[in-house]
Amino acid sequence: MRRALITGATGFAGRYLADRLAATGHWEVIGLSARPSPPASSLKQHLVCDLMNGELVRRTLAHWHPEVIFHLAAVSYVPRSFQDPYGTIANNVLGQVNLLEAVRSLEPPPLVVIVSSSDAYGLVYEHELPVTESQPFRPLSPYGVSKATQDLLGLQYHLTYGLPIVRVRPFTHIGPGQSERFALSGFARQIAEAELGMAPPVLLVGELDVERDLLDVRDVVRAYELLAEPRFSGEVFNLASGVSWSLRALVERLLSLARIPLRLERDPARLRPIDVRVLRGDATALRTATGWQPTIPIEQTLEDMLEYWRRTLRPSRTGDRSVFGEHGERSPL
Repeated sequence: MRRALITGATGFAGRYLADRLAATGHWEVIGLSARPSPPASSLKQHLVCDLMNGELVRRTLAHWHPEVIFHLAAVSYVPRSFQDPYGTIANNVLGQVNLLEAVRSLEPPPLVVIVSSSDAYGLVYEHELPVTESQPFRPLSPYGVSKATQDLLGLQYHLTYGLPIVRVRPFTHIGPGQSERFALSGFARQIAEAELGMAPPVLLVGELDVERDLLDVRDVVRAYELLAEPRFSGEVFNLASGVSWSLRALVERLLSLARIPLRLERDPARLRPIDVRVLRGDATALRTATGWQPTIPIEQTLEDMLEYWRRTLRPSRTGDRSVFGEHGERSPL
């Protein structure tokens, strides 16, 4: 039984990762989050530990001494990073420094899987597609800057202190339970609201003429688990499908699943100051190292997302609790 600690355990991918690890029966899973909020339903040990509190992080890791740390905690909403660049960079960068400093104090140090992002790449020209791990960083948002810095800090702590660190750069991932702040989940929620009569039959959208490399979150967390091995220490891996999906085509797919007709309406508030038109990743290194392949078609993911919002928004007479379980306990350390 391996002991894993997940930072950002109450986040979108964190909940799926906790559920996956628990389901294998090979992991004891401890979840950390900055504040009390519903964790994964399978997470038996959930602690509130703000990574900005370096001393609390050190004491928490010393008490639990995990074998593997999956570092997912981050401010991850790109528009928010433009509104609060200081908060985004401070949280994502300084929080990781506190975590890595705490890891340095442990003997033996746990393996750390640092989840970076394809947003670290930022501006990518057409002749550079598909993006490999050697692509230079040209981030286009404060969030992208913070993820590039997290990535480089992971490399620096590995080279300087010999810490066992694996860096992963996931491309866009979606799935049921994702916040409606993110485009496709927000579109799915709007459709479900219109079907239930909670909103007019209008789908508000931003820029649709972009293409993105998309994955189902359940395929993404499977890759995180595969990479939690000491032999990958010091390596960096893209996590991508290798396929570019048109956002307009994905919206049309969602509309085809709707139970009522809806019309599109452009919403200027949903536009970003700057964006990349096409992004596609090359995950050859990951496939070669682990045999990983995406298994869930994006069409199925979209159906699951829409059904999630239908189920979540439908008036309930049972008083059922959230599918994500109870609030976590505060760390006593």
